[in-house]
Amino acid sequence: MADVLVRYFGAARAATGVDEERLAGGRTLAAVLADLQARPGASGGPSLAKVLARSSFLLNEVALRDPATVLQDDDVLDVLPPFAGG
Repeated sequence: MADVLVRYFGAARAATGVDEERLAGGRTLAAVLADLQARPGASGGPSLAKVLARSSFLLNEVALRDPATVLQDDDVLDVLPPFAGG
């Protein structure tokens, strides 16, 4: 199955309740984030919309800053919320 692998770390993992999931490719980062922000957070976890608003993203291990970037099948998107320390 060809799609985008989304991996969640820290507070993003707590908000989704999963380590990773697969989403349809061929959409912009902005479209994917809009879909994710519309979801309720996992029970007892932080709001996913709030976590995503503060997160940074890696696409295939490279920093992704342009929300108009189209995510292609077989891409890996890492969701990295801010964290304290080192």
